[in-house]
Amino acid sequence: MAMDSSDIQRSSRRKFLEFVAGSPLIPYLAVSGTIFGRQTMALSAETLPASPYEVSSPAKAFDVFDLEEVAHKNLPIAHWAYLAGGVEADATLRANREGFAKFQIRSRRLIDINKLDTSVELFGKTWPTPIVLCPVSSQRCFHPDGEIATARAARARNHLQMLSTVTTAAVEDVIEAQGTPVWHQLYPTTQWEITKALVKRAEAAGCPVLAITVDNVTNAGRETLARGRAMDSRDCKSCHSTAPGGYYARKSMFDNLDISNLQFVSTAPYTWDLVRKVQDLTSMKVILKGIVTAEDANLALRHKVDGIVVSNHGGRGDESGRSTIEALPEVVKAVDGKIPILVDSGFRRGTDIFKALALGANAVCVGRPYIWGLAAFGQAGVERSLEILRAELEAAMKTSGTPSIKSINRSFIQRT
Repeated sequence: MAMDSSDIQRSSRRKFLEFVAGSPLIPYLAVSGTIFGRQTMALSAETLPASPYEVSSPAKAFDVFDLEEVAHKNLPIAHWAYLAGGVEADATLRANREGFAKFQIRSRRLIDINKLDTSVELFGKTWPTPIVLCPVSSQRCFHPDGEIATARAARARNHLQMLSTVTTAAVEDVIEAQGTPVWHQLYPTTQWEITKALVKRAEAAGCPVLAITVDNVTNAGRETLARGRAMDSRDCKSCHSTAPGGYYARKSMFDNLDISNLQFVSTAPYTWDLVRKVQDLTSMKVILKGIVTAEDANLALRHKVDGIVVSNHGGRGDESGRSTIEALPEVVKAVDGKIPILVDSGFRRGTDIFKALALGANAVCVGRPYIWGLAAFGQAGVERSLEILRAELEAAMKTSGTPSIKSINRSFIQRT
């Protein structure tokens, strides 16, 4: 039956409100009962729960969402939108969080958990925690100390850190601040000579592992970011050049390279031939960040890749609507213990981390939570975010009856 004009208006309004309800920009959009000039009902953002008191210091944050709230207050709207948004309607971003609710923990009792061993081994090095800091780009847009503050926090808390290709601090400076070599993430570029130079510089700096990101093949569809930019009244050109290659002008890994004709990294040809060329170029371990299917995991084994990060770029790579925690089991089954598997995207709680470890991940990478800490309180905020997640993981291990990371296995998880 055809709808009349009032039906169409009601349907359009409902769809618009459904979109707004899921938008990370709610705190900026909902002003005086209007959203983009339209009258609307009162809406609340589940992703930004209000604290019962002011979080005026890192110690006052009960969970990482408290740090998120402070970060969103501190950041300009365009920077917040860059950090908070995903792709198109942000469905995959939401799916990453909703996916954890599909798995429940089967807790065991009467097990001695007085001494916990949270250590993991990755490529011959032992870390005291399975929580890894994801590569996040342009960290100086969240705090003046950027990646250096993050590195100092990782050093203080003894966490493995991955550094982004588009870091705003030089890899050599980050390693000095960290006190140990970091892993390096690679965005292949449209020019092989530049890609080659990036790899060689990371290797020369002492990075033992290179993580090639393979899931960010387009920069299109980031609607939340676009809206945030449109609502930002600052002159962004004062920091962001519009000249050819200007995106890389403030990215330290591109210093002394000819970037005049360089296009955005995601337009590079992502193929298995590219993986082989990078492998032939370096003695670093080469892992792939962005594998989410058994088919690609099998191909990774065939191409002698050293490890996998199950990732959808935190919901920023594509709008698949599928969470990484749901993708993890099939990748684990395909790999069958032959190479390490890490996972990221959507991890916010210690129980999230526990579930991934139980499903077969060797380590779990977090991104936004430590950046919330960075934007909120600098190095101290990063340290607090890591402290919270470690404490929550240890609590989950104790209540589940798992005294070591090695004791966490598939028997502790059921799926609805």
